[in-house]
Amino acid sequence: MAPAVGIKRPATQTITLPPPAVRDVILSTIPPQTAESPPAAERAAPAPAPSAAVEGFLCLEEVDGRRWSYVVDGGGAVRGRGRGASAGPAGASVRAVPLQSPLPPAEEIMAFIRSYVVPEGFPDSVTPSYVPYMSWRALKHFFGGAMGVFTTRTLLSSVGVSQSKATPGAIAINWILKDGAGRVGKMLFARQGKKFDYDLKQLRFSSDLLLEIGAGIELTTAAFPQFFLPMACVANVVKNVAAVTSTSTRTPIYKAYARGENIGDVTAKGESVGNIADLLGTGLSIFISKRNPSLVTSFAFLSCGYLLSSYQEVRSVVLNTLNRARFTVAVDSFIKTGHIPSLKEGNSQETIFNPPWRHEPVAIGSRFGEAFQEPASFVAIRPLFEDERYIVTYNPTKDKVYALLKDQAKSDDIIKAAFHAHVLLHFINASHARRLKQKQRQKQANPDYGSLYTRNMDFLAHIAESCKIVTSSYGTFKKKAREQGWIMSESLLNPGKARLCGIKPQ
Repeated sequence: MAPAVGIKRPATQTITLPPPAVRDVILSTIPPQTAESPPAAERAAPAPAPSAAVEGFLCLEEVDGRRWSYVVDGGGAVRGRGRGASAGPAGASVRAVPLQSPLPPAEEIMAFIRSYVVPEGFPDSVTPSYVPYMSWRALKHFFGGAMGVFTTRTLLSSVGVSQSKATPGAIAINWILKDGAGRVGKMLFARQGKKFDYDLKQLRFSSDLLLEIGAGIELTTAAFPQFFLPMACVANVVKNVAAVTSTSTRTPIYKAYARGENIGDVTAKGESVGNIADLLGTGLSIFISKRNPSLVTSFAFLSCGYLLSSYQEVRSVVLNTLNRARFTVAVDSFIKTGHIPSLKEGNSQETIFNPPWRHEPVAIGSRFGEAFQEPASFVAIRPLFEDERYIVTYNPTKDKVYALLKDQAKSDDIIKAAFHAHVLLHFINASHARRLKQKQRQKQANPDYGSLYTRNMDFLAHIAESCKIVTSSYGTFKKKAREQGWIMSESLLNPGKARLCGIKPQ
């Protein structure tokens, strides 16, 4: 037996008791210990099972709507309560018992697929327009993957792989130069980054159009293999510019669909859907290409499917911000009907394809020399805008309304200037429509009709009338736009950087 170890204790031990009130509360929580109380071993009685149906029940658990019961597996029930309780006999384990019948194999497979293609919590975790967007996106990637097989096959044939017309070193150099040119184009186009915010949908569709142009150039190398390097470089530059645009506009679109802090989940599942569709399209195209179909016919069919899917994909995007296109839709609807379109209506009416040669009737933040050709017009309209931080005018030689911003213009002033410009444009268009039938007769009666000064003075009345309308209706326009859920930001209107100095509102 080991010798007893002596423990030195202090001669006296002082215990500080809590105040009476606190001591009474503490003592009331301790069960009374009486002489008649049975020993601890006898007091430990088996704990009543929460469920009489399952012996040794521990707890219930629910995951994604399915419930499990956890019980003691080993033949024993849960015994005891407190620190010295026994969770079951020695060697017992925990077993999960499902409280519902297992899912059919088909549903199990669908649940597994949904975990890869839809965000967690779907459909409550995304907006209602998410499903049509992803459907068109998947179809677009399907056509894109199918078309990639034909373009890659054509490029390899043109560079000399199949005909062995070039050494492996020369082939590798040509391929590296082609990819390098594409990276340079991607880097140079990245400086247009701000445009990816305010013309998001327009640039997204334009990028897909550029991608088709690049694919078409790649296929043309089959007819001119001697010009492979310059043609492949041009095609790769175009396709990389499209890639920059597509990548830059991807996150804002996914952000519009996310409800809460799940943009990462929405982005990951969206890219997963695109990759799955791309693989399916690639596999189908490989199968078809073995039959040596017509290259032109195949490319035409796949291109039409790709562009149609891309157009519908972009049109299905619902954004709550007002860029120039959606701002024009909102103002036109407000002027004609007095109502602001909803988010879905405004996005559906937005113009998606804006070719570079399209005439833009409104310019915001323009330079003075673009808006005024002679001083008479400026002197005539300046008093109308003494109390504003902008000036709106019309240049008949360019058939465009200009909104010039003063150096004190703030965010709301820029939005108001854009609103005023569209109101003035409405008056001018209505005046042109009324006079269209009389124009030829008036020119014959008065040869001076249509001179620059006369036309400017003619539009002075429209400018004065527009000032009255804007003063009374701009506040109502903003209120109704907010009620519909629109967010107005001057940065999305893309105003120019020119500002008028020395003209201060009173």
